[in-house]
Amino acid sequence: MVKVNINKSVLELVVGDITAQETDAVVNAANTSLLGGGGVDGAIHRAGGPKILEECKVLGRCPTGEARITTGGNLKVRYVIHTVGPVYSGGRHREAELLANAYKNSLCLASQYKLRSVAFPSISTGAYGYPIHEAAPIALRAIIDYVKTHTDIQQVRFVLFDQEAYQVYEKTLHELKKQNA
Repeated sequence: MVKVNINKSVLELVVGDITAQETDAVVNAANTSLLGGGGVDGAIHRAGGPKILEECKVLGRCPTGEARITTGGNLKVRYVIHTVGPVYSGGRHREAELLANAYKNSLCLASQYKLRSVAFPSISTGAYGYPIHEAAPIALRAIIDYVKTHTDIQQVRFVLFDQEAYQVYEKTLHELKKQNA
């Protein structure tokens, strides 16, 4: 585990299961329908139970880069923040901007709901095909920029699927620190 203090927040990197987190909220890498899917999305819907799906049906769709919030259902968290990352198409279709917006808008919802801790997956790097080496700096920069100017969220945790993803994020975080991110 890596922990870095930024302003009044702690940014953490861990390998683990996003559905087992005990933060105030977890972020779901959802699709635009919000009705469940594979990967992180499917795992959160399975572990959270039918209450999350029922709330998602009421919310309707979520455009790429935006975020919506539901209760945590059967999860240990109070809330699930559903955000839609971009499908990677070579990087020339606003993917970086949309990915950064997915993180920023998730944090804005966390602030709006007065949440102190949030756990994120690596958005868009699974089925949506975003190369993790390109996604990690965008994700970390979006989080760092947000917590530098907002003091309400005390803990942001990246819950990474495996050791390989963890190493990419760890290396990227150290590079950003060197650049005085």
